[in-house]
Amino acid sequence: MFGNLFEEDFSFISNNHREKGKKSKPRDSEPPAPRDFTNLSGIKNQGGTCYLNSLLQTLLFTPEFREALFSLGPEELGSLDNSSKPDAKVRIIPLQLQRLFAQLLLLDQQAASTADLTESFGWNSHEEMRQHDVQELNRILFSALESSLVGTSGHDLINRLYHGIVVNQIVCKECKNISERQEDFLDLTVAVKGVAGLEEALWNMYVEEEYFENENLYRCGACDKLVEASKSAKLRKLPPFLTISLLRFNFDFEKCERYKETSCYTFPIQINLRPFCEQTEMDDSEYMYELFSVIIHKGGCYGGHYHVYIRDVDELGNWQLKEEEDELIEDEALGDTENAKVVENPLVVLKGILSEEESKQIPVDQLGQKLLEKKGVSWNKKYRKEYGALRKYLQNHPHIFQFSPDGNKVGLKEKHKLPFKSDSQGQGLQSPPQKNDVQWNSEKKTTRLKDSSAGCHWFDLNDSKVQPIKEKDIQKQFQGKESAYMLFYRKSQLKRPPEARGNPRYQIPEHLLNEMNAANTELQKKRAECDSANNGIDLHLHLSSCYKFHNGALHPSLTWKESVVDLTIDRRKTLGDLRQSVFQMLESWEGDMILSIAKPLPAGLHLYQILDGDELTLDGIGLADGADVFVWNGKEVGGTKVMTGPDHAPVVVNVLRLAEYNEGGKGQHFTESQHVFSCSTKLGDLRRALAPLGGIILKNGSGPDKEAKNWEVFLEEDMKETVKSVGLTDGCSVLILDSHDQSFVNVSSGNLTAFTYDISWLQVKNYCRTEEEEKHVKITATIETVMSDIKMKAIQELQLEEELANDSCLRPIGGNGKLLSPVPEDYTVKEAELKMGSLLGLCHGKAPTSTQLFLYFIVGSDQNGNPEMEIVVEETASVKECLNLMLEKSGLSGDNWHLRRIDWCYEAGEALSQENATLKELNVCRGDTLVIAEGKLPPKGFLKIPIWWFRSSSRKKQGENVQEQVNGVTCKMDALQVSPAGDSPEYTHRDMDLCYAGSIEIAGEASLEDLKMQAMTLPCFQEQIVPLPSFLRAWTVDSKRPGKLLRNNKQQLNDYKLGARVEICIEPLQKEENLGPHELLLRVQMGIPGERDYYDSTDLVWDISKECTAWALRQRVASHYFLPIDKIEIAKYFAEKYEWLPISSWTQQISKRKRKKKQESLQSAPYHLKDGDIIGVKNLLLDDTKDFSTVRDDVGKEKQRQLALEKKKSSQRAERLQDHVFSEEKLNIKHRKPEVALSINVGVFR
Repeated sequence: MFGNLFEEDFSFISNNHREKGKKSKPRDSEPPAPRDFTNLSGIKNQGGTCYLNSLLQTLLFTPEFREALFSLGPEELGSLDNSSKPDAKVRIIPLQLQRLFAQLLLLDQQAASTADLTESFGWNSHEEMRQHDVQELNRILFSALESSLVGTSGHDLINRLYHGIVVNQIVCKECKNISERQEDFLDLTVAVKGVAGLEEALWNMYVEEEYFENENLYRCGACDKLVEASKSAKLRKLPPFLTISLLRFNFDFEKCERYKETSCYTFPIQINLRPFCEQTEMDDSEYMYELFSVIIHKGGCYGGHYHVYIRDVDELGNWQLKEEEDELIEDEALGDTENAKVVENPLVVLKGILSEEESKQIPVDQLGQKLLEKKGVSWNKKYRKEYGALRKYLQNHPHIFQFSPDGNKVGLKEKHKLPFKSDSQGQGLQSPPQKNDVQWNSEKKTTRLKDSSAGCHWFDLNDSKVQPIKEKDIQKQFQGKESAYMLFYRKSQLKRPPEARGNPRYQIPEHLLNEMNAANTELQKKRAECDSANNGIDLHLHLSSCYKFHNGALHPSLTWKESVVDLTIDRRKTLGDLRQSVFQMLESWEGDMILSIAKPLPAGLHLYQILDGDELTLDGIGLADGADVFVWNGKEVGGTKVMTGPDHAPVVVNVLRLAEYNEGGKGQHFTESQHVFSCSTKLGDLRRALAPLGGIILKNGSGPDKEAKNWEVFLEEDMKETVKSVGLTDGCSVLILDSHDQSFVNVSSGNLTAFTYDISWLQVKNYCRTEEEEKHVKITATIETVMSDIKMKAIQELQLEEELANDSCLRPIGGNGKLLSPVPEDYTVKEAELKMGSLLGLCHGKAPTSTQLFLYFIVGSDQNGNPEMEIVVEETASVKECLNLMLEKSGLSGDNWHLRRIDWCYEAGEALSQENATLKELNVCRGDTLVIAEGKLPPKGFLKIPIWWFRSSSRKKQGENVQEQVNGVTCKMDALQVSPAGDSPEYTHRDMDLCYAGSIEIAGEASLEDLKMQAMTLPCFQEQIVPLPSFLRAWTVDSKRPGKLLRNNKQQLNDYKLGARVEICIEPLQKEENLGPHELLLRVQMGIPGERDYYDSTDLVWDISKECTAWALRQRVASHYFLPIDKIEIAKYFAEKYEWLPISSWTQQISKRKRKKKQESLQSAPYHLKDGDIIGVKNLLLDDTKDFSTVRDDVGKEKQRQLALEKKKSSQRAERLQDHVFSEEKLNIKHRKPEVALSINVGVFR
């Protein structure tokens, strides 16, 4: 973008060669990074797909799911190579999922892409940038897979692995009749609010019973009467894999908002589901489940981030923590014994108490009392919050505790009785850890971590990042804004075959293995090429035989091509290797070869340090890509001794002298020439060379800027200094004044006075809001005066603090008193395009630089409702960067916004659709106003058009509700509606309804018929019977009512010049309609005799190809109602004014010549007749009143008057308020994006 902005000018070298020296190494061309030490692959986030990535990793690390998917071959699923063939039956979703799993298992890359998979879902870029709920995705993805696998051997894959059954039973207390109902489930949804953990939630769902008694009785089908009954639920069938969704998100009905439940919610690593099952007679192993995945949500209910903790069942990854973390595990193991008083396992404590009892069982209440006596604290106070009620806790461990038949007493099973008693503090309990111990803080947790490390390694998979974690890290996800959201358990019985352990290639089909092998080979090749390209440097060898030294620098004596040799070499090679390569290239070289770093300067080529140390690498000696190396003997070039090093670098100095006359009348009186001097040249030698007859030398450090104040006189004591020490560099100017020119120098200050004679003044007004009154000052200036000088003078004249200079700027004041954009301080009056005598405002705030733009912007096109804000951005900033800065300043968030220009009506106009283009490229200028508009822009060449369903009440059945007819957001158009901006009221006829149906994206080259066809696919249109597009009428929507009628179904949308913000409403018809270009569609309605009201309107098509006069219209209306033409009166209705304008037959009383002149009068003033206009009709045979107005019109006019009065009052109040009085809370409201349902498109395979 910047080109060679930062490269120095080397004018004698061709541009082509210089560009050749800079290799372009775009990052996109680099191959993906290899896997890290974990040897596991992450998944790239496409913008908002972290929820998808977490679920896909969980499915990948479910080996049984993965292998079942891999078992489906191309003969069942088809091939991706045939997906573009119209007749091919390719099951794209499972194929892409297979391919993604193979990449995650075998492809040597840090992160895989889900782009192909989401494309198979039918998702566009909007879906990939929008975050959804992972629980919703889990159900939708399983449904899509089931649909995709219909007719294959994997048709029952999901049911086989995840299907379970819950049975709900109601038992009659009298006849014991059982009424039951089965429910299938793929995942269990459990409550979080008010529950301590997963086990308590399952207890509430599947153990506790609900009783029907007293006034709440149950009608028994067997007894045929209201009886007492109990209701319960049990797990009838357990799936191999149990998915549990936690209800973290709830709704606060008092605040009317959603919130996330962040309270502590525990869940075990192992869980026994026997207490929750209908059948409990099987072995314990049938009910034991192990946790292997935890999907975690971080954030609130309106957004956040997902990642997942996963147990590596097949040991595919390399689990390795830092050494200090391993030492910490050992320290914790020792600390657990010492701190047992602080952290105690209730399971161990209860077992110790029961082991001390002589009787086999004791009452549960007595157990609680003994716990209080031993520990000094009750169960409810110490353990209930984390583990729930004591009785529930005991029942959750049936393998340890045994209840009496009546359930009132409890004791230990024989195998769990301890061999000796514990002390009073519960110490010394050396019970071995149980395999079905479901608690986290067990006494032997550290030992269990070490002993069970094989196959129990956990990883945190966070999009592209994968890192190992410890099992106890899962406890951190019990509560808080970052907490567990979905839990995945697998049956403990499920054992993996030995050959699957550590083998990522296990059960992967041969064709995928070959594809991954080929891809890995290609990756290795690309990485080798990239490594070579990244370490290869291009050197430009300048041969001394092709150069000559003159005017202080080296210059080529031949063409550039003959003077320079390009050499590419690896930066990791040594200087000796480089020297050897140069010798081989220059076979005719004789004598010593010295290599020196050269640098092209404005004066020519200059040599710096000699390259020495043949054993050093090129990278070590600082040789960069594109470096210039001079090859010579180290002494002379072409017989001339060459001085090297930075102290002898040549400097090009601009030498100025006063001219005898004003050249060009620009106020500059100079002749200019360039001279080259060495940095070591003394100023005395420079003066003798430039002014042999004597004179004064002045320096200007600002280059070409010749403002008088920038000149500084070199004094006599400076003559011993060198060019380098006084700061003369390339481009600096020196002014030589002869003796007769020295009157321009102020001897006391040593500065130049002035060169220009066109001095005038500017006005500056104080806007810094100090205690003093605002006043004007006149500042003397010229067209070459810098704005920073004018500001400083104004601050002095206004007697303001000097510190204000660092936080103030000058802003021109427009004719209406508005402060315009600040002027860059480094601009001159001429560059700022200011006229002498202009009025400027001295305001707070730093002025933009010459490379920055000062812009105004508003949110929405409503200037009255939204404040105009200001911002300073770089002119090289992209549209997207500018939008982000504006959104941040206005307190908005999200990506559902775009920028538009302001048109001449001060409304949102042309969209800035090129997001990556810079503001400068799009000709956005200083002081322009932009609009932040809601919604994303459609692709280039496409229109995003909101579609409304339009229906006249005359076509609806009597009493039919519009909301029942149309599946959308109904917008009932009543008699009066006020625009959001508070403009004049807008009227829509009461017989019309508009209902939002959705939006479509369509190419501008598509026809109107294509638009209607696409609109017919929207959900609300599917309930209507529309045979053909010709049974639909299309209107533009203008001010919430039908506007322009779109004719000709075959015409392209671009021909209508609809604009980017157009909205279309579709009206259904009873018959086909193809209106011609000269046919006018009117809504005519007959007045009800004796009432100030009308019958329902009907459509009237009027051919105006011959004439469009009042007389012709009266004829057409009379024939429509079968009435004599002289027995009707007609009038046009003006909705915005609630007025009827009679259409009289005045043309009958004028001459034929004038009548011919007025042929098209109804389409011009005052009627402006157009499609959709309402024409009122009075039947004089039944109603002789010629008043067309209705009661509704009277009410509307009154409301209109009240609104106008209120608007006037509010505008007066607004004028009394300061411009900055806007609620900061209002400005900082973050508008949330609308929630959109998630869907996956699946082909039909039945």
